[in-house]
Amino acid sequence: MDHLDDMDHRSLAGVDRRILSAVHAHGRDPRVAGAARALSRAGEHGALWLAAGLAGAVVDGRRRGAWMRGTALTAGAHLVSMGVKRMVRRPRPAHVEPRVRTLGRHSFPSSHAASATAAAVAFGAPGAYAIVPLATAMCLSRLVVGVHYPSDVAAGAALGALTARVGASWMRRAGGHGHA
Repeated sequence: MDHLDDMDHRSLAGVDRRILSAVHAHGRDPRVAGAARALSRAGEHGALWLAAGLAGAVVDGRRRGAWMRGTALTAGAHLVSMGVKRMVRRPRPAHVEPRVRTLGRHSFPSSHAASATAAAVAFGAPGAYAIVPLATAMCLSRLVVGVHYPSDVAAGAALGALTARVGASWMRRAGGHGHA
């Protein structure tokens, strides 16, 4: 190994590539790959989370306002991540074979992770804590299918959490409840 290879393996980019390669390898199991592909499809443009928020608003009329605000925050997180993605223009990973087709060619930040994390934070206000494990699985699926680096997913998750937290005071006003 020459000096430049050694530097790459210690750099953030090298760590990013190695982690992605290791997680992506788990997708060789057809059950894992199938689940990751299904999550990826369901998460396009935040569709799963927007549908969950609208369903929550229909089913939980007492906290309808909180569900609608959470849905709006989730959509907002997705839109912000798309804007950042267009500015940064980081290419998708080329060292692994993707297991899904993507609508765009840019990788940073992961919009799936942004909308999933925003939903996990925002829908916690009306009490939908079960979304957290599904959102975590969504984030991991982006590595399994090989279309994002771990840093893309981490940045998307941070952006989604930040977007939802910035809107937290707006969420608390939903329906006049102190904790909705």
